[in-house]
Amino acid sequence: MDLGIKGRRAIVCASSKGLGRACAMALANEGVHVTISARGAEALARTADEIRKAHPSVTVTEVAGDITTPAGREAVLKACAEPDILVNNAGGPPPGDFRNWTRDDWIKAIDANMLTPIELIKATVDGMMARKFGRIVNITSAAVKSPIDILGLSNGARAGLTGFIAGLSRKTVASNVTINALLPGPFSTDRLRGTANAEAERRGITPDELLAERAKQNPAGRFGDPEEFGLACAFLCGAKAGFITGQNILLDGGAFPGTL
Repeated sequence: MDLGIKGRRAIVCASSKGLGRACAMALANEGVHVTISARGAEALARTADEIRKAHPSVTVTEVAGDITTPAGREAVLKACAEPDILVNNAGGPPPGDFRNWTRDDWIKAIDANMLTPIELIKATVDGMMARKFGRIVNITSAAVKSPIDILGLSNGARAGLTGFIAGLSRKTVASNVTINALLPGPFSTDRLRGTANAEAERRGITPDELLAERAKQNPAGRFGDPEEFGLACAFLCGAKAGFITGQNILLDGGAFPGTL
């Protein structure tokens, strides 16, 4: 299926590994020139090389830095000043008990998972609207629909972003600029493995044993493959996806039990 975005330019945040990497790869598969960013320069360079080898005609620009900082955002926007596609993504805050979180913990979570996407949208959306094409995808979390008690920092910050986008996305769509969110459930990523360690230790089992147990509990009987996530992102960025905006799309193998 040709998504009609060959030659477009995309910024994909936190894209050296996991879901962000999968999104960058899927867009490159469609002929999109990608600017990828992450804090880890070595992993970012490996991902950039993989994309270049798979798609020699695609321009890949790598920007090592922390997207949650003004300097990190400035560097990415300097590398791709007029993106047609923006995929917002940042690592989630750590799990824990809200009684132990300080104001600084909350501010850090809100900066990373709410204000950073908003700042990047602010910097790019007017240009997209003027050019009459734009696709913005925010990678949030299934916790937006089904909160996870130990991920309160993430629940709060990502829900704030979701509420903001609900209004903005209805204003941009007339200019063929859509804004949607992808809500990942359990995907096989470093983040998933990292959050399993504490519970595994508490229960006296290995992280692999815990993850195998969790996978069986999902209606799909497995965790998601990041490639599946990347393909969903690419579809939302497609030229024919202009009638989808303001939506929060779950990719969780059926874990959320609700009808809406």
